[in-house]
Amino acid sequence: MALNLEELGIAPAGLDAVRPFAVEGLDVRGRSVAFGPVLQSILDRHDYPEPVSRLLAEAIVLASLLGTSLKFDGRFTLQTQTQGPVSMLVVDFASPDAIRACATFDTGRVEALVKAGKATPEALLGHGHLAMTIDQGQHMQRYQGLVELDGISLEEVARRYFDRSEQIPTEVRLGVGELYTRNEGEGHSKTWTAGGILIQFLPEAPERLRQADIDPGDAPEGTQLHEMEEDDAWVEAKALVDTVQDVELTDPEVSVEMLLFRLFHERGVRLFDPQPLSDKCRCSREKIEGVLSGFSVEEKDEMTVDGRIVVTCEFCNAKYEFDG
Repeated sequence: MALNLEELGIAPAGLDAVRPFAVEGLDVRGRSVAFGPVLQSILDRHDYPEPVSRLLAEAIVLASLLGTSLKFDGRFTLQTQTQGPVSMLVVDFASPDAIRACATFDTGRVEALVKAGKATPEALLGHGHLAMTIDQGQHMQRYQGLVELDGISLEEVARRYFDRSEQIPTEVRLGVGELYTRNEGEGHSKTWTAGGILIQFLPEAPERLRQADIDPGDAPEGTQLHEMEEDDAWVEAKALVDTVQDVELTDPEVSVEMLLFRLFHERGVRLFDPQPLSDKCRCSREKIEGVLSGFSVEEKDEMTVDGRIVVTCEFCNAKYEFDG
């Protein structure tokens, strides 16, 4: 069954845009995204090793799905701090559309994992925690949720976060790929692509949201676990999303609308206006001057080289020079 958006009067979201949607027959709401030039621009700027770029791309996809849910002008930040070879990932989303990202890693440890064929996202992250922070602006309290990283994927991080912090059943799929294009003559060029889909079960009847208690862990032997059957609608929605293949999330020829139609056309899917994304850093000369003004004369002297203080933004690599 083909999908003709023109006949339906729907403009495709295209690349670098999040498409909110609802499957009312299953009491599900969600968002899906397909990345293109914005992701390429961010990753090209940093030129990280391939496994680090791939991991950061996953984090960018997840942060875009979560950040675009903000209903106010604010910021959403996803940050990992771990003992793994990639000790830190930071993705910063400023509503309505600005996204920036960077990573900190140990080159030797990353190369060792690559040589051993074990450079999986879980191995790169290692053990630590992931923080999701929502900043609603000046004079408003910040909210932060933490998820332990113990060898789990970023997909599982999102599931645990919403299950434990928000008590909202959530399913998420993330995909990152590379497209190789032959150039005239010799060689080829590589293009990063990525995509994701997130759904949440939000029925009107509160009793349908009941879930089993968190596993008691080291409870005494014989402790009876609290078990509950999942709602049939949620079981169906999860089963559909579980069929999504990475190629469907990373192929530029497979639009967000095509994917949602394949998954939910039997139930009916309602599309909302897409939210474009942009590669945009919030650094500026004025902001950095403000930071430097807080340092003492002695501290500034230590930063000065050849009479100049040079500050490089970790997100966009922009360099700012000041008199020492």
